Amino acid sequence: MVANAVEVVVTGMGAMTPVGGTVAQTWNGLLEGRSGIALLDQPWAQELPVRVAGLVSAEPGALLSTREYRRMDRCGHLALVASREAWAQAGRPAVDPDRLAVVIGSGYGGLGTVLSQVRILDSGGPRRVSPHTLTQVMANGPSAWVSIDVGAQGGARTPVSACASGAEAIAQGLEMIRSGAVDVVVAGGVDACVNELAISGFAQLRALSTSEDNPAGASRPFDRDRNGFVIAEGAGIVILEREDFARARGAEILGRIAGAAVTSDAGDIVAADQAMQHRVMQKALTAAGLSAADIGFVHAHATSTPIGDLLEAGAITAVVGNQVPVTSTKSMTGHLLGGAGVLGAIVTIQALRTGSLPGTLNLENPDPKINLNVIKTTTGCAGSSRAAITNAFGFGGHSTALVITAA
Repeated sequence: MVANAVEVVVTGMGAMTPVGGTVAQTWNGLLEGRSGIALLDQPWAQELPVRVAGLVSAEPGALLSTREYRRMDRCGHLALVASREAWAQAGRPAVDPDRLAVVIGSGYGGLGTVLSQVRILDSGGPRRVSPHTLTQVMANGPSAWVSIDVGAQGGARTPVSACASGAEAIAQGLEMIRSGAVDVVVAGGVDACVNELAISGFAQLRALSTSEDNPAGASRPFDRDRNGFVIAEGAGIVILEREDFARARGAEILGRIAGAAVTSDAGDIVAADQAMQHRVMQKALTAAGLSAADIGFVHAHATSTPIGDLLEAGAITAVVGNQVPVTSTKSMTGHLLGGAGVLGAIVTIQALRTGSLPGTLNLENPDPKINLNVIKTTTGCAGSSRAAITNAFGFGGHSTALVITAA
């Protein structure tokens, strides 16, 4: 860590993913190599060009009051449930409300509500539209609802940077604490875009896997036969605290956010830039005061797209070489979009804590153009790791890298 910088630690984690309704369930599913990807069988999905997706394994409505469920979009449901898990694990910190902030990113906000309410408008007229429509649609809805739930008055922010949104939320939380503005931040990311519009749009871009004959094998990062990502929904939340504040109240420290970097490609609106991916990882290492030799493994963004995986592989090799273990858990969860970066951070923290690193499912024929040490099954290779990198990249040229160290 950079000398004299305030240390920021993680004291709580929460998640809702296609392989588990909690962090523990998700982690166990990843270690077991269990896929959360399936073929959509709902009536609305039958005519879609792609029906492979990942839905959360636990229904959030069962964990919320009727009032909460009716007033929020599905993004809000997922974020609130995950934040309550993280807040409880952190011991519900007794913190001055003005020193408590929320930063939850989302790439697409309440897109599902847009679809449903437009149908109601078209079929029933304007008086049938829900009075909650606008608060459900707004991307800052999850952040606002969580801030209300925990009583945070130090700010409720919402990074909107596509699939880098959640990771950028952690970077913003790190900055807020180090600047002295707050002591505790509820940071995370969420998206709930398994719907007709998102699937059709990504399919038109030819970004989605079309492997409907084998849904569990559709997401195959770094594999020669990968043909696109699998869209999924989910949320990840972490509780960030100034270390001395956490220690003073006796909190268990799960890991440290040692450094972060956020860059923009200033290039194509969709295509990734390998040089910028290299740059953001190197900047995060510098911010953490570490070098490539300190990195024990990399949790890659790797979504299973032909070009994206190839470019990231080149960037990882340029930063840490080709011997460091690399994994992508999107092979099991699919791509949580705005929630992906935080899930990557949670996986990284869990690996540093336990020494076990989940493998990359479906890596049956490694791409000969990719020269990386991608692990296929769960290993104990993280046991001696001091630090790790987790990446998140998004449309618009948004890139975020986090360097996480052990507690």
